[in-house]
Amino acid sequence: MESRYLQKCLGTCLTQGLTEVAKVRPLDPIEYLAFWLYKHKENMNMEQMRQREMITLEHERELAMMEQEMLERLKAEELLFQQQLAIQLELEMQQKEKQKSEDFQTGQEKSSKNMMSMESTARGEEQEPMQAEELVMDSAKTLAEISDRYGAPNLSRVEELDEPMLSDVTLNIDQDL
Repeated sequence: MESRYLQKCLGTCLTQGLTEVAKVRPLDPIEYLAFWLYKHKENMNMEQMRQREMITLEHERELAMMEQEMLERLKAEELLFQQQLAIQLELEMQQKEKQKSEDFQTGQEKSSKNMMSMESTARGEEQEPMQAEELVMDSAKTLAEISDRYGAPNLSRVEELDEPMLSDVTLNIDQDL
C-alpha cells in the first residue's frame, strides 16, 4: 500500500531526479537531489499556472470572438434598418411630390376653367348655372381653406371695387385729344 502511494506521488519525479544525479555525479548527491526536487516542484507549479492561464486566455478569446460577431450582426442590422428607413422616406417624399403635382394640376385646371368662364362672361356669353356656382364657391374660399399646409394664413376675403382699367383711361384721354 505504501509502495503504491510512493509510486503515485514520487514515481516519475524521483526517477527523473535520480537519473539526473547519476548523469551529473555531484559531490553532495543528497543536497543536489533535494534542490532538484524543489526546482521540479516549482516547475510543475509554474506549468500548472501556465496551463490555467492558457485556458483562461482561450476562454476570453472565445468571448471576445462572440462579442465581435455580435457587434458585426448589430452593425449589419443597423445598416439594414437605415436602408429601410431611407427607402421609406424616399417613398414618402415621392408620394408627397406626386400629391403636390396632382394638386397643382387640379389647381391649374380650375384656374383655366375660371379664366375661360371669365372670358366668356366678358364676351357676354351665358354660363351654365353649375359652372357659375362653382366659380362663386371657389372664389369665396380663403387661402387657408384651399391650402392644407400648416400655418397658412387665415385671411378674410376682400371685395374688389370696380375701378377703371388703364386701357379705359387711355381711351378716354385719346378721345379728349
